Amino acid sequence: NISLSFQENQMESEENLLNVFLLLLLIGSNFTLVGPSTPEEGWQIYSSAQDSEGRCVCTVVAPQQTVCSRDARTKQLRQLLEKVQNMSQSIEVLDQRTQRDMQFVEKMEVQLKGLENKFKQVEDGHESNIARQYKSIKAKMEELRPLIPVLEAYKADALLVQQFKEEAANVTELLGSLQEQLGGLDYQELHGRVMNLEDRLRACMQRLACGKLTGISEPVTIKTSGSRFGSWMTDPLAPAGDNRVWYMDGYHNNRFVREYQSMYDFMTTDNFTSHRLPHPWSGTGQVIYNGSIYFNKFQSHTIIKFDFSTSLISRSRQLDFAGYNNMYHYSWGGHSDIDLMVDEGGLWAVYATNQNAGNIVLSKLNPNTLQIIRSWTTNHPKRSAGESFMICGTLYVTNGYSGGTKVYYAYSTNSSTYEYIDIPLTNKYSHLSMLDYNPRDRALYAWNNDETIFKCLHAVNLMCDMIS
Repeated sequence: NISLSFQENQMESEENLLNVFLLLLLIGSNFTLVGPSTPEEGWQIYSSAQDSEGRCVCTVVAPQQTVCSRDARTKQLRQLLEKVQNMSQSIEVLDQRTQRDMQFVEKMEVQLKGLENKFKQVEDGHESNIARQYKSIKAKMEELRPLIPVLEAYKADALLVQQFKEEAANVTELLGSLQEQLGGLDYQELHGRVMNLEDRLRACMQRLACGKLTGISEPVTIKTSGSRFGSWMTDPLAPAGDNRVWYMDGYHNNRFVREYQSMYDFMTTDNFTSHRLPHPWSGTGQVIYNGSIYFNKFQSHTIIKFDFSTSLISRSRQLDFAGYNNMYHYSWGGHSDIDLMVDEGGLWAVYATNQNAGNIVLSKLNPNTLQIIRSWTTNHPKRSAGESFMICGTLYVTNGYSGGTKVYYAYSTNSSTYEYIDIPLTNKYSHLSMLDYNPRDRALYAWNNDETIFKCLHAVNLMCDMIS
């Protein structure tokens, strides 16, 4: 309520009236409404009897929304609410991935404990021949036994994510109520709670999702199929229950993508749906991400985003200065000039340019617009790399594609620095033509073959030095 005083007989013009309305005096009471009837209609004007000097004492009530919009504390609360809402979205994505991982954890726990019981039954019995047959398997079991406490720790982390969800929801509700009526918690205290939650969430996401690569497990052969070159993948952003596998045979002059409903179908049947792309792809560096396929159009430096749900190109963009058509391929060739990949941070492109003397350039891409968000130039020649993949913002490069392959070069986009490392990569069938990391199951997907046998490899139990 804003109380105003003015002399009625001195109001000579409408301009003078507006000038008087800028005077802020004391709050009045017991007035009669003479203006608009509801706050939504605008300003409300109340009047009372004249005072002893003949002046009319009036009160003007400003619309509530207008007052709040100019209030600094309301603006701060709105900013806090937006920040918490953004955090809630991050927590939701983390929770979905954690729940998917928990299914894998629980399944592995059952398998490990089942193996233990089976070994005990055999050892307690008198079937010595069978016991000897299980001896080598038991040794492998001993290697797997340390995984059990690791899985238990992961289950505790999953509970922590759920707690974050609940806390974020509580803070969001509180901020919403404070927007309607200012008061309650002091702003500084509220700001501290939001900042604390944000810090804890960031640390939790780093711990659960990211770290430094320290080792790669023995590969598991998934399927014998296709030609010497190709790619296969799953969608790291697929919703829970969506376990489709995508398969692309060859590295050029092909535009048909096979869709299998599950890993089991991919491994055991030929039941698939075929999708025809509007252009043939180049290389084996395609990725499926959030329901779309991203690929390098054949004989060009154009990146295409094709939406499977609409069967239409939703975006295409040239990757300026990127070499193509076998100008800067991996050492195995195959038009592998532009390699698209996904990690915990999003969509990336690995390529080389004349401006960087044929050395690897790494660019972070906006998955919606395909615009380059930021680029990093490295000192590693693209043609000398066997294959590469991204984990947690770090590019890992192998020293070759056949024989005793190892991961030996790592470039961190977080610090813009590189280092030489020595991590063996088992290469069963002599020739790698595709190697990609999937942050959904934290595994490497590979296409690997020798002269006569065509194999797809799936490296599981990727080990990371977690950041706590």
